Amino acid sequence: MTSPSSRSEPTQPHPGVTLRGRRPRDLPTLERWLTDPDAEWRRWDAPYFHAGSTTASLQAYVEHLRQTATRPDERVIDLGGQCVGMVNRSEEEPRGGGWWDLGILVYDPAHWGQGVGRAALSQWVQATLDETDAHVLTLSTWSGNERMMGAARRLGFREAARIREARLVGGMRFDSVRLDLLRREWTPVTP
Repeated sequence: MTSPSSRSEPTQPHPGVTLRGRRPRDLPTLERWLTDPDAEWRRWDAPYFHAGSTTASLQAYVEHLRQTATRPDERVIDLGGQCVGMVNRSEEEPRGGGWWDLGILVYDPAHWGQGVGRAALSQWVQATLDETDAHVLTLSTWSGNERMMGAARRLGFREAARIREARLVGGMRFDSVRLDLLRREWTPVTP
């Protein structure tokens, strides 16, 4: 989602952020950001995966987006009418168990450090609780993505698991981190 920075994130999430279904006009933006092997977001969103295979799978994903309608488990992060990222969710097996894993990605570094990601994540948590049988929500990241962990913690997520030194990034070892939030712990955030 974001990179470490000296800027601190605002106390309240960004008020101009909405989540919506993908539109045909979003495809050029999605393609540009998702298929750029040098995009800054790749340094923070699972950089431990091999860049070549990640690029190939993202190109296939963009082609999939071209051929399919928007799905309820995937939405665009909209800021002022422009696509600036995406959120997604998937139900962990077995279905009906109430465990949903969430993902979030804000592509352009120009939108980092302004509360955009936290606003989108807050809305995505609320939408997931409203639209599914979710009992527990999870997010997975790595210890180098401190801003992602901070945004999740500010929304009430807690560290549920830490696999020490499981991720190799730039020749250095980092922990794999999973955060969770129970339905009863959720307190909606208002802009």
